[in-house]
Amino acid sequence: MHILMYRWKAYNYRDIEQTFLLLGHTVDNIEQELGSYDVSPEFERVIEEKIRGTHYDMVFTVNYFPLISNVCERTGVKYVSWTCDNPLISMYHESVFHDCNYIFTFDKTNYLEFRGMGVKHIWYLPLAVDTERMDALLGVPEEVGRWKVAQDPEMQKYRGDVAFVGSLYERNSYDKIKNRLPEYLRGYFDAVMEAQLNISGANIVEPMLTTNILEQLQEYFQLEKSEGSFSDLGLIFQTTVLGFKIAEIERRRALIELSKHYKVNVYSNSDVSDLLRIQYCGSVDYWSEMPKVFRMSKINLNFTIPNIKSGIPLRIWDVLGCGGFLLTNYQAEIPYYFKEGEDLVCFDGLEDLCEKVGYYLEHEEERKRIAWNGYRKVREKHSYIERIRTILDTVACEDAK
Repeated sequence: MHILMYRWKAYNYRDIEQTFLLLGHTVDNIEQELGSYDVSPEFERVIEEKIRGTHYDMVFTVNYFPLISNVCERTGVKYVSWTCDNPLISMYHESVFHDCNYIFTFDKTNYLEFRGMGVKHIWYLPLAVDTERMDALLGVPEEVGRWKVAQDPEMQKYRGDVAFVGSLYERNSYDKIKNRLPEYLRGYFDAVMEAQLNISGANIVEPMLTTNILEQLQEYFQLEKSEGSFSDLGLIFQTTVLGFKIAEIERRRALIELSKHYKVNVYSNSDVSDLLRIQYCGSVDYWSEMPKVFRMSKINLNFTIPNIKSGIPLRIWDVLGCGGFLLTNYQAEIPYYFKEGEDLVCFDGLEDLCEKVGYYLEHEEERKRIAWNGYRKVREKHSYIERIRTILDTVACEDAK
């Protein structure tokens, strides 16, 4: 099979491409910065010329791009996409109904929403991890608590008790507009965000953005969307504004509280000047450094951004695939694939998080056993080979109908 992949900054792009190659397929890449996912005449011309000049069996992207779907619909080529973000604003576009589309989404609520809209070519597919790539970098596991560490003298500098890798979202849109909002709206949104922070495993922001609230908001927040998009003010505001602000508040509160009692390493390119007790370690490269953090840290933290309603984010798969111990917020889909307390550990609120960090720092053997179980599970059942085969088999079955 000859596949054309659009290459952008998605972290799992390289693992997916390598899997296609491992399965015997040929992959060509096309790469270009996009100002808009919906309309880009220059890029549409480039990709259409490439498709018409070579026989491709499919075009593949990580996440969904309406303009690529439009080109594939015109040229009669299959367009296969696999999402790693939710909600993906670019999916709220009339092109999502094209016959050429084969859309795979990692969040089941996202799948059910679009099926409810009448989108036929959409399937639920969780994300994955390449444990063989991790083992080649970090060393091959032998048994629980014992790792044959790769010959890398730099590994020791990533050793630590508690580690957080990720953004603190301090450059969020809410902070830019909040001073323009009337006191009532500002108080209402602050209350909504505070309520969301106290609820684990469910998203309450969407129903709280009532028609009355959105009508008032229109005076202060301008919605920009291109022709063909059916995203609305509620979707955009809960995702790109409140969602990012909630993530910032949750992460800063947790890191501040944890750092009062434990040694916390933060790997980020965010401003952490207000986090006085944490050990700031700078940002780390996703491919060469981040796996070392996960392997060498006793506890790895995950805070799923509330925009991801039920799905398991890529960070969870990555930590487990490195053999790291994971302490994460609860997500509704976690019980589908993992046993809480055996493969990973979930926390419910700030107090529970602090208590569990203390417990697992003191109980080393239990912590190592859980990390080992999580690693084995993703290695055996959740590889990219399994996922890509599922995609290709699904497309083939759909074509055979």
